[in-house]
Amino acid sequence: MNQIINARLRGRDGLFSIEWAGGLIRAIDAQPGPQPATAEALDAGGMLVIPPLVEPHIHLDAALTAGEPRWNLSGTLFEGIERWAERKARVTPEDTKARAHRTLRMLAAHGIQHVRSHVDVTEPGLGTLKAMLEVRDEARGLIDLQLVAFPQEGIESFANGRALMTEAVEMGVDVVGGIPHFENTREQGVASIHFLMDLAERHGRLVDVHCDETDDPHSRFLEVLAEVTRVKGMGARVTASHTTAMGSYDNAYCSRLFRVLKQAGLSFISCPTESIHLQGRFDSYPKRRGLTRVPELDRAGLNVCFAQDSIVDPWYPLGNGNLLRILDAGLHICHMLGYEDLQRCLDFVTDHSARALALGAGYGLEVGRPASLVLLSADSDYEVLRSQGQALLSLRHGEVIMRRTPGETTLLPLSTPAPGYGP
Repeated sequence: MNQIINARLRGRDGLFSIEWAGGLIRAIDAQPGPQPATAEALDAGGMLVIPPLVEPHIHLDAALTAGEPRWNLSGTLFEGIERWAERKARVTPEDTKARAHRTLRMLAAHGIQHVRSHVDVTEPGLGTLKAMLEVRDEARGLIDLQLVAFPQEGIESFANGRALMTEAVEMGVDVVGGIPHFENTREQGVASIHFLMDLAERHGRLVDVHCDETDDPHSRFLEVLAEVTRVKGMGARVTASHTTAMGSYDNAYCSRLFRVLKQAGLSFISCPTESIHLQGRFDSYPKRRGLTRVPELDRAGLNVCFAQDSIVDPWYPLGNGNLLRILDAGLHICHMLGYEDLQRCLDFVTDHSARALALGAGYGLEVGRPASLVLLSADSDYEVLRSQGQALLSLRHGEVIMRRTPGETTLLPLSTPAPGYGP
């Protein structure tokens, strides 16, 4: 088969057929009406066809380790880091690879084909990174995987942090990361940003920084990252992840901050389920939601998207790879259930994420681009969200890699009809 018929496309009226050959889309044509199903074509049945879902922020190296050796009882970010340090001491390459591959299959089963994973490089010898570089190659049939050199325990405040980051880049990571708010002092945090940005610029890498992942309104490394991004002109290559302190900034400061954010043009990633779980832990009541200002960033024309962050690890004990679940939660938490938001909500897990990952011409439903797409179980953004829709089929470079058959529910007649329900 090299064709899908009776497909709905986002932002376009009517039904369409999509043809591919050699792994590339060759034609997208409007249909005059529904076409009869044939053995030679995949029938979308009037449901929505989209480019693959994109997971822009996850930690595959830590996935599926919750409770090993101990649970994060306080539910805080910093205890999670402590628990991971304990588990990290027991990590082997085989353990890392097995958990990463299992998690990637979970993601692929939900229509995700592009993933950015942070890999902890605060580890002498970088054995975990070596294992994840192997995973990147081994998983190519299912996933395009970007790896981030992530200094979980700091660059400036961790022994040989700069050398480890440099070695990780030379080993072939795609993205340079950071965690300035976890450095021991503000001065170290600022220095870490300058170091990682220079490193990325020198080696032509993308940047994705865990930035101000705290409720502390005095944690203001985002302004530093944005200004360095502006000065270097690297906006299309830079992402700020989390930025949850922005939810605690006062509006006067944010008004000034947004000016430099727009000048810098960097992207933002919010991890709504994880942030609402980890943040606000030091509040009594009222409790802060602990998320960045997603709707305000979006309204300001800045690129912002949603991500899962963790799956069953020391920071978040749940997760199953379903990014549409994260979209649902994020829109609720961020007060984004207005009409216009609902009509284009899939942007936050498709196009916006693709832009953050700089996927460019390697992504999207356009002639000449990869024949990679996902069929959903609803006919619009709104219906996907309302019905808690699922990915029914995932096509990658012209090959079907996933099919899902939804369960059927039959409402049986009552033996004793209740008032108002009988004939």
